[in-house]
Amino acid sequence: MQSKNILSTIFHFSIQFNIMANNLISTTFIVILFALVLAGKSQPFSTSLPRSTLRLGRQNLTRLHFFFHDVVGGPNATAIRVAAAPITNTSASGFGAVVMMDNLLTVGPEPNTTRVGRAQGMYASADLNNMSFMMVQNYVFDEERFNGSTLSILGRNPISSPMREFPVVGGTGVFRFARGYAEARTFFFNATNGDAIVEYNVYVLH
Repeated sequence: MQSKNILSTIFHFSIQFNIMANNLISTTFIVILFALVLAGKSQPFSTSLPRSTLRLGRQNLTRLHFFFHDVVGGPNATAIRVAAAPITNTSASGFGAVVMMDNLLTVGPEPNTTRVGRAQGMYASADLNNMSFMMVQNYVFDEERFNGSTLSILGRNPISSPMREFPVVGGTGVFRFARGYAEARTFFFNATNGDAIVEYNVYVLH
């Protein structure tokens, strides 16, 4: 009789333990779910931060000078037309042509001078009457001081003008929160195959 009582007690204890364990698991799950919901609601869409958070108190003004090598002809072309409009080949301005580029940037006008990075992006003929390109490009620098940093350019390039100006719309790495402008002057143009070397002066606040 005593052994039956012991077994009965153990059985009832086991049932009570399982009920408590299940309740504990359910409670824990509810608490975690509630915490996740609160965490999701506790982060607003926008938050005003002090400038010191990202060290924006004082910015540098940097001038960059380099040469842009636009190679469109031959087996080693770095700028290639990837799209065209129905009127591109008959348009005086080549309207609608889209060119993707990965052009070399160097400190001097010769391609074998010190490399500072590449200009990656595209340009497209965006003027029906005049030779003018829409420039969308990232300067990707690999020069020691700016290695891994980029500058983003977006603007109109009337290529027949002696000097063209494009806005700097942003950057990464050293150039986070960058703003400024770039001046471009054609240094050399090959009328036979379209290759060009363009001199750039870029003024950047960062």
